[in-house]
Amino acid sequence: MNRLLASWLMVLVAGAQAQGTVYRCPGPPVLYTDALSAKEASERGCRTIEGTPITVLQTAKPRAAGSAPAADGARGAESRVDAGQQRVRDDERRRVLQTELRAAEERLASAQKEFNNGQGERRGDERNYQKYLDRMAELKDNVARYEADVQALKREISKLP
Repeated sequence: MNRLLASWLMVLVAGAQAQGTVYRCPGPPVLYTDALSAKEASERGCRTIEGTPITVLQTAKPRAAGSAPAADGARGAESRVDAGQQRVRDDERRRVLQTELRAAEERLASAQKEFNNGQGERRGDERNYQKYLDRMAELKDNVARYEADVQALKREISKLP
């Protein structure tokens, strides 16, 4: 009996050691992982989580649109929207997307003006040249992100009937 208990304890200890260190990495979204080395974790600003139980939840995979069960077939006819109501919904969606597009274009223009093709104006608090370079890099990233936002909104608007 003692040998069986000892072997189970050894298996449990080996399993706990094989799990590795779990890191909590900042940023949206927060990342919990055990797939990083200590060096990678420190470069990303991750902290170790020790003694904290971690629960992993798996979400249900979404069904394809065409694979609805037969029971939903009877309700499918009830959930249809008449053409007039759908047109109103589409018009509202177009209006919201166009408002978002105008706001995104204004953000882009503002960021491009401040970035000034990488020759942005230096501020008084940027005596250290590296601070200026860091701000320019951030502005360049912002310009790229805003350009992607504008393109995505234009794609969404073009999909509308």
